Amino acid sequence: MPKPRTPQISSRKQPKQTRSANLVATILTAAVQVLEKEGAARFTTARVAERAGVSIGSLYQYFPNKAAILFQLQSDEWRQTTEMLQNLLEDAQKPPFERLRSLVHSFIRSECEEAKMRVALHDAAPLYRDAPEAREGRAAGEETVRAFIREVLVDISDETCIVAGDLIIATLALVGKYFSGRPRTSAEIEVYAEALADMFCAYLREIGHLSCKSVVGPDHGDKHEDAF
Repeated sequence: MPKPRTPQISSRKQPKQTRSANLVATILTAAVQVLEKEGAARFTTARVAERAGVSIGSLYQYFPNKAAILFQLQSDEWRQTTEMLQNLLEDAQKPPFERLRSLVHSFIRSECEEAKMRVALHDAAPLYRDAPEAREGRAAGEETVRAFIREVLVDISDETCIVAGDLIIATLALVGKYFSGRPRTSAEIEVYAEALADMFCAYLREIGHLSCKSVVGPDHGDKHEDAF
């Protein structure tokens, strides 16, 4: 039985002139509006072109299908999230767990502010999530989290680091989606994010403590407490 064909999700061509760049920006803005209003199930290139006020032919110059538009929107979201991860987790002037708390608060707040868009992109994910471009788009954020864990827990094994990073990323995504499922007040966001940050900090302290025991022995297990 032949494997289902993966749709082309890369842009047909990159805009090189200001006019072309403006056209692509207009198409993507219209795509966000259509996605938020209609949802992933009713998202079509025709609706996007109509909303953008351009011909369907002009749209197809840059995006071969709706999957390519949706993937571009998702890629932009991944890029913004990765930049947030890097800016917060790589800020060496702040203690590691303060950075982690700032990340959790920023992420949960962002999820609530852009809930409709994120839910719609999640619903559209089957169109592009298994494509090589999608895997590459997620990799940078994953490596940023793992690098942070290696900084905090210098003796951690690669296997444990990968598990810890995956767990934190998956938990952030799933909790963010659940929590942003209905409107939230600033106070609710603050309380929820702080509780989630407490969980992550406690988890890293625990695996750090276990890691220290395995390296220096049970009698010196507090050696890394200053890192937290």
